[in-house]
Amino acid sequence: MKYVKIIGTGSSVPEAILSNSDLEKMVDTSDEWITSRTGIKERRIADENTAASDVAYGAAEKALKAAGVSPQELDVIIVGTITPDFIFPSTGCVLQSRLGAKKAYAFDLMAGCSGFLYTLHVAEGIIKSGGAEKILAIGVDVLSKVTDFEDRSTCILFGDGAGAAVLTASEEPGILSSILNSDGNHWDLLYVPAGGSRTPIDEEVLKSREQYIKMEGNDVFKVAVKSMESATADAIAKANVSPEDIDLFVPHQANHRILEAVRKRLNFPEEKVFANLDKYGNTSGASIPLALDEAVRQGKVKEGNLVLFAAFGAGFTWGASVVKL
Repeated sequence: MKYVKIIGTGSSVPEAILSNSDLEKMVDTSDEWITSRTGIKERRIADENTAASDVAYGAAEKALKAAGVSPQELDVIIVGTITPDFIFPSTGCVLQSRLGAKKAYAFDLMAGCSGFLYTLHVAEGIIKSGGAEKILAIGVDVLSKVTDFEDRSTCILFGDGAGAAVLTASEEPGILSSILNSDGNHWDLLYVPAGGSRTPIDEEVLKSREQYIKMEGNDVFKVAVKSMESATADAIAKANVSPEDIDLFVPHQANHRILEAVRKRLNFPEEKVFANLDKYGNTSGASIPLALDEAVRQGKVKEGNLVLFAAFGAGFTWGASVVKL
């Protein structure tokens, strides 16, 4: 049986930092209030000239270098994002051009904060079917572009970043399980109302600020915890391992209350959970690969370790995966 293995990771974030203290000067909030409710202390913000492909490029370069793979060896590039450079063409194609990955075909995938898990699953299927040998999977979002910095309930949460992984066919186990789910009945609890074909942006939209993220936070929280718990349990069972076998849990970095609720329900010790949302906030599809890359580079996870991913995002979408590095 052919397996699919992650052989290199990379991440990239914009240089500019927006701290909680900075937000205190913009909206009616405080560092103590934000920290106690979310665990976030600061987030990275892209400047007006920086788009998703720019941040993704930095992550891609690092992942390719770590994997010892040149852009010309890539067969496919998949970009998980909800903040593409353009409505079309895909950010994947823009990135392909910049990398010089002439042999690859490229496309985008939209699954909100679950985007990277979806890209992993799609990449695994392409490789197992014989359609590719090496794939670059990226999660990237520049949520600051669609964040309303007059809405204190959402602007405290989101940041910008990218994470990447190079996947290849392998004779040794890599991705052991993937569980993906969605429930479109809740699409309107977390979305950007305008900017698509239903509500194009015009002067009235700009006045109403409908081009920015709208979220019913309490409703999202309840479904997120239950869904992530269920998906992680299913992924562990499908991988035929036990919770005790997991070396590191790398969840989507939404807020510390969700992370802590899922951790307790799964009975994971704190030292087995990797969190960096205090530095980056919720970076959506970039969240998991950004955290994974940091964990790898900090020595928190090594070759041969079992890593559990779990995410929940707009759609609603959610999922979990067990991967042997």
